[in-house]
Amino acid sequence: MNLRLTDDEAEALRARAERDGTSMQDVARAAIREYVSDRPARLRAAIGRVRDEDAELLRRLAQ
Repeated sequence: MNLRLTDDEAEALRARAERDGTSMQDVARAAIREYVSDRPARLRAAIGRVRDEDAELLRRLAQ
């Protein structure tokens, strides 16, 4: 697979990889793993549970 990035995308990826002390490839692979995982669905479900279970507390905190 070849991944073609714009100059801005490549620079942002390079900067992030450098800041994290890793390779551009490792950053891209981690992003892909996150994208294809079901973590976002689990996170939405957890947020929904907190919203439902703690509705009264959240209402009081919002005042």
